[in-house]
Amino acid sequence: MADNLSPEDRSRCMSRIRSQGMKPEMAVRSMVHSLGYRFRLHRRDLPGSPDLTLPRRQAVIFVNGCFWHWHPDPSCPIAGLPKSNLEYWEPKLKRTRDRDKEHTVALQTKGWRALTVWECELRDLPAVMNRIRAFLG
Repeated sequence: MADNLSPEDRSRCMSRIRSQGMKPEMAVRSMVHSLGYRFRLHRRDLPGSPDLTLPRRQAVIFVNGCFWHWHPDPSCPIAGLPKSNLEYWEPKLKRTRDRDKEHTVALQTKGWRALTVWECELRDLPAVMNRIRAFLG
């Protein structure tokens, strides 16, 4: 199925999708801050430009949207593939998932520990808080 928008219109539409400062990321930032940790945001000198970086703990946290990063959990209600234009979306989302794995391996090679918090997990904030506390503790 062909795209209904011109390449210019599609580009303009996609450019309006934010990648930083979204509600899931803000929720995780608030949790980490409330636990008493200080962090840096989106360090571009690290693979994957992690959402939160805690240099003293050699730790990074990624906050991934379930759709955009194609959450591999089959019970995730957000991570399904679109019903149309699969020849576009499937390779795009697969590449994003592969790139995320590459970034995690590259960080671990450099001595960093990485935690990924998925958007759907934020429905249970106490559980996420416990995961973050255990990861950083």
